Formats: sequence, structure tokens, C-alpha cells
Amino acid sequence: MELRQLEAFRYVAMYDSFSKAAEALLLTQPTVSARIQALERELGEELFERRSRGVRLTEAGKAFLHYAERCLQAAEEGRHMAQRGRRGALGKLHLGAARTIGTYVLPKLLQPFMEKHPDAEVTIRTGRSQQVLEMILADDIEVGFARQLQHPEVESIHLYNEEIVLVTNPKHAFARRGRASIADIAQQPLILYDRESTYYVIITNVCREAGIVPQVAMELDSIEATKKMVELGLGISLLPVSSLERELQLGALTQIEISDRVDIHLPTALLYRKTRAPRGIVKVFLDDVRAMYEGGHPAGLGAAPPAPAAASPHGVASSTPPVTARRRRR
Repeated sequence: MELRQLEAFRYVAMYDSFSKAAEALLLTQPTVSARIQALERELGEELFERRSRGVRLTEAGKAFLHYAERCLQAAEEGRHMAQRGRRGALGKLHLGAARTIGTYVLPKLLQPFMEKHPDAEVTIRTGRSQQVLEMILADDIEVGFARQLQHPEVESIHLYNEEIVLVTNPKHAFARRGRASIADIAQQPLILYDRESTYYVIITNVCREAGIVPQVAMELDSIEATKKMVELGLGISLLPVSSLERELQLGALTQIEISDRVDIHLPTALLYRKTRAPRGIVKVFLDDVRAMYEGGHPAGLGAAPPAPAAASPHGVASSTPPVTARRRRR
């Protein structure tokens, strides 16, 4: 059974005439007649009663008309949705993100995207940056957001550098002074987040390069819990600036300048499989994200990026960030 047969049947039923149906369909009458005959043979029933002046539906034809119209309507809706899908207007988007990015940055990227593409279905998985890379390689996700890692099978597009800043309770001595040195930080109880994260690695590297041993008072697996501990004055912390927008605005935490003028950044990248060319909704999403970061960075979505870090000469994934910390020139 073919759609063109159903279409011819609907038009003949509408006009009670083969010739008028042929005219409306821009076909010859023999073509319309052939399609109806083929449909009748397939159904094993006569659909029209032929009369000297036109035709009319048989009882079988009347019963079949409703289903023919439903089939044609479903086909038209399917064609329409397929065309929208080809243009990236809908579809399923499988994303992965490092936990900090997934909590504080990704929602701001998805909000304008979902407003433009309300039919899109999005699933998001989170984990550490290395786990996001593994999700890409396992084809569990199509696009990942993670600290910049290198792998020969994965395209890594640098988006921004996440600034790591020192924060304290507003009543802390550092808050009254407005600044602190690395040596000062070493004398305070330090609250750190996720020992196995890229963030933890970079903080310990900074302390090691400064020749200090931090007094780690607590280690937590949640940035939100870390912020609460600092708010209550249980210690100080170095945290991604994207996670602090609300607390800094409300005055619940105070950002402290590090007087040694050390810049601490985590390069952040967009990842996808090189062997899977982005298509449909995935391509639309990638294009939207890249457009948001071209020529700078959107408010609240990370620090302005320098030139992208060079790829690893060994072509293997590395859990150590390609950029750690550098001293600012006075």
C-alpha cells in the first residue's frame, strides 16, 4: 500500500469523480484509475461504485476512508518533523559535564538554546573531567564540557579559563584587609573540594610551587557544602569563580585578592568525538555555544580565554591541566 494510492483514493472520494481528482492532483485520469485499482486489489474490496455520472463510495470505501485520512495525516506530520529535525529544530542531545561546569555554567548555556529549540530533548551526565572524556570515547554522550584534556580521538575546543579565587567569611581578618599572601593562606584552615578533581590538583600545585604546606582542615565532595563551611567561618577556600556568583552578590562570602599576584586558572573546553561529525541538533548546539564565546565571554560564564593550550605531543589524555598558575606582572 502506497501513500500515492491513498492520496488518489481521498481525492476521488472528495470529488466523487476520477476526472476531477486527476485534475486536482495534476495527474492523468488513467493514472488515478490505476492507483485506485491497485489499492482495491491489495485490499480485496471495491472502494467505489462506478456509475454513469461519477462514482460513490461503497460501504467498504466508507469504512476505509477514515483510516486512509489518518495515514496521510500521520505521514504529513512525520515529514514535517523530519524536516525540522534536519534543520536542528528538535532531537535528542546527550551532554556530559564536569560537575562544577554542569552546575554553574551549563544551565546558562542551555537557557537560550532551549528557548530557541523548545522541542529538543536533553540528557545530561556529570562526573569529573576525566570521566567526561571517557563518556565521549564510549559514545555515551555527544558533547562534553570539561577541563581541557587531550586525546587523539577527541576534538577539544577551548572556551574559557575558569578563575580560581580565594574566599572567606565576611568577618575574617583577610576580609578586613582585602588581601592575603600565599604564606598567609598557609597559616589558615583550608577547606578543599574533591581530592581527585582537576581543581584539587591545581591548588596543591600552587602551594607546592610557593613552597608552602597548606593546613587542610576539611575535604568535601561538594562545592555547595564547601561554601557553607566557609560562610560559617570554619575555614577559607579557593573555589571556581563561576560557583560564587550568588554568595558574592549577597555578601555571604568575600573574595580576597592574593597579594603574590598569582593567577590560578582552569582551562575549560568543549569536547566531541572526531570521528562523529556533528549533525542536526548537536551541530546547532555546538554552533550556538561557540558563538557565545567568540570575541570574549558571556557574563558569568568564565574568564576571557587566552590562546588555546597546545595539544599534548604524546596524543594521550592527561588529568593534569595544561595551564596551572602564573604570577601576574606588577
